[in-house]
Amino acid sequence: MDERIPLLIDTDPGVDDALALLMAFADTRHELLGLTIAAGNVGLRHTVANALKLCEVAGVDVPVYAGCPVPLVHPAEDAAYVHGNDGFGDTGYEPAAARAEDEHAALAIIRIAREQAGKLLLVTLGPLTNLALALRLDPDLPSRVGRLVIMGGAVTGQGNTSIPAEFNIAFDPEAADVVFRAFPRAEVVDWEAVVRHGFQHQDFDRWLQAGDGRGRFYEAISRYTRDWSKGRRGGLFHSADALAMAVALQPDGVRRAEERYLAVELEGRLSRGATLVDWQRRTGRPENAWILLEYDQARFEAQVRAALGA
Repeated sequence: MDERIPLLIDTDPGVDDALALLMAFADTRHELLGLTIAAGNVGLRHTVANALKLCEVAGVDVPVYAGCPVPLVHPAEDAAYVHGNDGFGDTGYEPAAARAEDEHAALAIIRIAREQAGKLLLVTLGPLTNLALALRLDPDLPSRVGRLVIMGGAVTGQGNTSIPAEFNIAFDPEAADVVFRAFPRAEVVDWEAVVRHGFQHQDFDRWLQAGDGRGRFYEAISRYTRDWSKGRRGGLFHSADALAMAVALQPDGVRRAEERYLAVELEGRLSRGATLVDWQRRTGRPENAWILLEYDQARFEAQVRAALGA
């Protein structure tokens, strides 16, 4: 009997998504059932191609489902300036031989959740467009998901896209609003937690040099982003999706977390996409967000090294 935890990842690869996916590929305690793909870091054509290529490089046979090419309501700008125009550092890699499945990502989320009957670990690493669409098609979906881990938000308004907003939520705030209203509990790994869990660039460079084929591929696709990071963020390299994946795969590494009510701002002229957290419990509304504050850094780094083959 397979006692592994069933895992589904919704993602928009993306350099930091790639590292998180390599972590999931390397974890033997989880059974990865599929990758559902959205637009976000770059357009859907590139994010699907990147997911397929990463599976090929890592030697894993995982179905890839293409999803939403645009946000639910309003257009949004991608993050090619961080990840390169193709999301993988514009390395010009040879496309993967495999192709995406015919089933839409939102339908795959619904089907897989039904098949797993409350056991599914669902990890979202990009904008929440696919999951929001799935919820509109199947409002009972939250009852079929065992854990939902979301990389997104900036819980005290220190964003990375606008003053208060983080990229994944700001790319499709309406989708995020649908998700946080629907799920009674989401585990949130926000941008501010990511900033507290960076790697020294020289350490990360060493891990890449010590890695196997996965590490060599990641060194190439992340070079553009790492150079950008050194110029903008100083001595630390941050991988938002990798931290979310560490929490998802090894939750016993969590050192501190808080549960609060979280809402998404949809209309503010300066605050659209902000994640507003009721830290003082003033609204009296049920706590729908478990918010990471601190994760074991040594455990996090060990997961990353293993993912790179270092």
